[in-house]
Amino acid sequence: MVFNPDIHHRHSIRLKDYDYSQAGAYFVSLCSWQRECLFGYIVDGEMRLNDLGQVVESVWCGLARHFISLDLDQHVIMPNHFHGILQINDTVIKDNVGAIARPHRASPGFDDDSGKGEAGVALASPLLLHGTVSGSFAAAIQNFKSVSTRKINKIRQNPGCPVWQRNYYERVIRNDSELDRAREYIINNPLKWELDEENPAHAK
Repeated sequence: MVFNPDIHHRHSIRLKDYDYSQAGAYFVSLCSWQRECLFGYIVDGEMRLNDLGQVVESVWCGLARHFISLDLDQHVIMPNHFHGILQINDTVIKDNVGAIARPHRASPGFDDDSGKGEAGVALASPLLLHGTVSGSFAAAIQNFKSVSTRKINKIRQNPGCPVWQRNYYERVIRNDSELDRAREYIINNPLKWELDEENPAHAK
């Protein structure tokens, strides 16, 4: 697997009939709305987060505290996009009719968009609103986007303004070699900002 920045932000490469709630590692890339540099800037190959970038960092790092089936791996916040690796573990529960679910952990005080079609709290059912499986990769990303958007818009005093593009890129990481390459790509991303096609300096 080659993590090519030319394609990472254009579309989702989903495997047909693949269960995205099953245990495994997943690579994700998200772009800010209209590629706007919202989250900070690069200085000497290092990302300097501004207040909005720090919100993104906080929400991402908080995911594992609220999804019991989720482990966080390497990630990087760039001026106008984000790369991260999520690992879904084997933590499961059974609902009241015996169905298996990998649940979202309800946590009082966590801003999680319950009942708003994003991640929600659905311990009694393996499905969330819009058919998203509780505890799945998609549920975690929905939650991350929704919570970070609302917190950022509170700072900007601009409710309802988009922060992220609607779609995102994800890829199943199939083995340790792919995982190592994904981690290396993420770690080196700030060093390659000058060449990154998402860099507004390259806009025609």
